[in-house]
Amino acid sequence: MFALRSRCASRVASSRLFSTSTRLRAPEDAPKPPRSIDDSTSALDYKTAQRIRPPPLPATDLPRSRSAEEAVTNILYNTPPPSLQPFKKHIFNCLVQNEPGVLSRVSGILAGRGFNIDSLVVCRTEIRDLSRMSIVLSGQDGVVEQARRQLEDLVPVWAVLDYTDTRVITRELLLVKVSILGPEYLEDQLVGGPSHEPRRGPHPPHRETKLEKETVLAHNFERGAHPNSHTESHNPPPLTPSEALRLKHQHLQSISVLSNQFGAKIVDVSENSVIVELTAKTNRVIAFLSLLKPFGILESARTGLMAMPRTPITHSSDDSDDAADDIGVVDASLLPPG
Repeated sequence: MFALRSRCASRVASSRLFSTSTRLRAPEDAPKPPRSIDDSTSALDYKTAQRIRPPPLPATDLPRSRSAEEAVTNILYNTPPPSLQPFKKHIFNCLVQNEPGVLSRVSGILAGRGFNIDSLVVCRTEIRDLSRMSIVLSGQDGVVEQARRQLEDLVPVWAVLDYTDTRVITRELLLVKVSILGPEYLEDQLVGGPSHEPRRGPHPPHRETKLEKETVLAHNFERGAHPNSHTESHNPPPLTPSEALRLKHQHLQSISVLSNQFGAKIVDVSENSVIVELTAKTNRVIAFLSLLKPFGILESARTGLMAMPRTPITHSSDDSDDAADDIGVVDASLLPPG
């Protein structure tokens, strides 16, 4: 009787163990959450899975084979001919892992190959673990392509795209502080400190009041408007504070009109200077700076070039119908027989 009870108990325990193991194995069929990509090895796994044999490097100018005598003569007396490939501006778009040290590794690769980085912009993307680098540099196609592949071989780098021959939208941000007193007071404003007030005398007898400051400023304007007044027999009357204020507002109006023509906007107005913001192409930014230079540029700051490829427009079937309508009605008498 005891043996029968022990057999029944063992059967019940084995059935319970089998049901428990069945319940534990059941969740294995459920979908698993995606693996986190917090580490840089995720970029390496992605590139390994997407590995495609790259095309051959662009052909370079190789010198013809020379004899030993010609080679020795060339080494002793001649300079090797340089490569005839032109230097072009290349725009790299790098997608990298958002972790410390990536920027130094990327810039170290380019510096080791002798590239001078014209501009570099780094910022986070809409993906939490990815950052985008926009790098602008100049070089020959073959050497730049080698550098691009070397950058792509770095572990935290997901992909490196060359936008040189791609239709892209490029923009650059400019902040420039311009004087509204005129170019003749630029040196005095630069020495005046952060407020960019004109420099006062070397040994002021006492602290100047507001009226005295306006009088000195009006006298400076008068000397700038009449540079030869000290040689004349009669001195012209000095400018009043109202006339000095009018000249400042004329400069401000000229800068405002020029900013509107370029699509810029004035973001700060102070007593002696203004700050203008412009977002445009690089050539437009350079042209805007050259036109502001006569007013007196106190300070300027530019971001690097940011680029994004254009999206191609697909032609719908309506376009072909419109093209057929443009042809018009064909005269049957002009068609060939048959």
